Amino acid sequence: MQLVVGRIGRAHGIKGEVTVEVRTDEPELRLAPGAVLATDPASTGPLTIESGRVHSGRLLLRFEGVRDRTGAEALRNTLLIADVDPDELPEEEDEYYDHQLMDLDVVTADGTEVGRITEISHLPTQDLFIVERPDGSEVMIPFVSEIVSEIDLEEQRAVITPPPGLIDDRAEIASTRDAEAES
Repeated sequence: MQLVVGRIGRAHGIKGEVTVEVRTDEPELRLAPGAVLATDPASTGPLTIESGRVHSGRLLLRFEGVRDRTGAEALRNTLLIADVDPDELPEEEDEYYDHQLMDLDVVTADGTEVGRITEISHLPTQDLFIVERPDGSEVMIPFVSEIVSEIDLEEQRAVITPPPGLIDDRAEIASTRDAEAES
C-alpha cells in the first residue's frame, strides 16, 4: 500500500535542500536518510533521501543526485509516497493510518447512520474526516476525542458524539432555532 508522507516545498539555500510539508505521524521512520520514495508526478522519482534536518521548525531534506537550487526547485509540489505494509500498525494504541480509516461507516452513539469516510484531510491544527452522507452530500468531522468517541476497526465503524449543528441539516437547525424563538 502506498501512502503520501510529504509534499516538497520550496528550495532552501543553494546546495539542493528542500522544505517538506510532512503528512505522516512518523517522519522519523518514513522520511529518514536512505528511504526511497515514489513520487507524484512519477516522472520526478523515485527519490532517495540523502540527509534531513529541522531548521526553524521546518523539515529540510536533500535527495541523492540533487545538488543545487535549480534541481531542488524542479521538485517543488512533488508528493512523496512511501510503500507501507497494509498489516503494519502505528506504534501508539490510539493512532491510525489513513488506509485503516478510509471507508469506515460513521454512526452516532445512538446508532444513527451519518455516512462513510471518503477522505482524511490533515490540517495544521487537526485532522478532519470527510464523510459522504447517504444523500451524497459531505460533512466534515474533526478527528478529535471530544467528537470521535470510538474507532472500531473490526466492526468497520467510527462512533461520533457530534455537538449540535455539526451534522444537522441547515433546515433542521433553522426549524429548531425558529421553534426556540417562538417559545
